[in-house]
Amino acid sequence: MSQSFHAERLFDGQCFHNDVYFQSVNGKVQFIDAPTSDPVIELSGLVVPGFIDVQVNGGGGAFFNAEQSVDCLAQIARAHGQFGSTANMPTLITDDIAIMRRAADAVAEAVAKNTPGILGVHFEGPHLSLPKKGTHSEQFIRPISDEEFAIYERDDLGIKMVTLAPENVSAADIKRLVAMGVKVSLGHTNADYETTMSALDAGADGFTHLFNAMSAFTSREPGVVGAALWHDSSWCGLIVDGHHLHPDSAKLAIRTKQRGKIMLVTDAMPPVGTDAEEFDFFDGRKVYRTGDRLNSSTGELAGSVLDMASAVRNTVNTLDISLAESLRMASLYPAQYLGLAQCKGRLLNGFDADFVALDEHQHVQATYIGGIRLSC
Repeated sequence: MSQSFHAERLFDGQCFHNDVYFQSVNGKVQFIDAPTSDPVIELSGLVVPGFIDVQVNGGGGAFFNAEQSVDCLAQIARAHGQFGSTANMPTLITDDIAIMRRAADAVAEAVAKNTPGILGVHFEGPHLSLPKKGTHSEQFIRPISDEEFAIYERDDLGIKMVTLAPENVSAADIKRLVAMGVKVSLGHTNADYETTMSALDAGADGFTHLFNAMSAFTSREPGVVGAALWHDSSWCGLIVDGHHLHPDSAKLAIRTKQRGKIMLVTDAMPPVGTDAEEFDFFDGRKVYRTGDRLNSSTGELAGSVLDMASAVRNTVNTLDISLAESLRMASLYPAQYLGLAQCKGRLLNGFDADFVALDEHQHVQATYIGGIRLSC
C-alpha cells in the first residue's frame, strides 16, 4: 500500500528541505524525485517528524488510572495525535497492584493490536519518595516486591519504563529491572548525589520531569538535579508549560546537559483536547483547571494540560531555542532514549511514515501515523 505526498517544506530531523516529494510505502518513508501517477496529497506549511511523548497520563477526557482498557489508550492517543504526537508512552501513576496488572493487560492488548500511537507503558511509581511524592497518593507508595517484578518482567508490553526513587530501590534491584528490559528513570526522589550516581551506574538512564519532585542542586550537595546535569549519557524530560519550571532553569539545563539528552514531555492529564475544568483524582480529591494549569484540591501541581505542539512552541518562544532543536527535543531525542532511533524521530528512507504538518506558528494542521492521516 502506497501514498504519495508533496511537502512545501520538510524537516527531516537534521535539515530543512523545500519542495519535497515522498511516499508512504507500507507505512515507511520513501523519497522520490517526481510525483507518480498516484494522486498526490499536498502538505502545506512545514512537515516534521511525529512527536514522541514518554510521559502521558491522559487526554481527550480519558485517564489511564481511571480506566485500563484499549479503548482508553486509543482515546488518549487520538487526543494527543491532534497535537502532533504520533507515539506515546501511556503513563500509570502510583496505584495499587490490581490497577497495575490491568494496565499491563490493556497495554499488551493494545501493542498486539498495533493500536496507533501506543509504544508501551510507563509506570510512574509506586516506588517513590514520600517527601517528594508531589500529587501521588501516599497510600499506594511502597517498596518494590515480587508482585511488581512479575509485571515488569512481562515481554508483551512493548517498551517498558519505570520511574522510581533510588533511595527506596536498591542498586541490585535496578540492575534486575534493567536486565528485564525496563528503562529505569529517576524521579519523585529525595536521594543524595551519591545514591543517584549509584543508580545510574546500575543502569538507570533517565530523569523524570527534571527539577520537579527531586532533591535540588546546592553548594555542598548536588542532589538529583546535580547528578542529572552532570551525567552525560542520561536523558532528562522537561515540562515546558510555564508552570513546572522557570524558563531560565530550563535554559540552564539545555545549556549544561550534553546536546541530545533533553527531551520534551507533557505529563498530560485528561483535560488535554477538551474544555473540561475538573476531574476526579485519588483519595476523594479533584484536580481543577485554571487556564493552562492543573492543581489538586490539596494544592499540588497535578500534571499538565500541555500538548507536544505547545511544548515545541513554548521552547521556541520562551526559551529562545531554535525551531530545529525544539523539534528534535520533541521527536529525535525521545526516539533515541527509547531505542527507536532507527525507525522514528526522523524522516528518512525506510523510517516510519509518522509525520506532522505544521503551520507557520507550529500549530498542527494534520498528523499521519504510518502514512495514514489521524482522524480526531
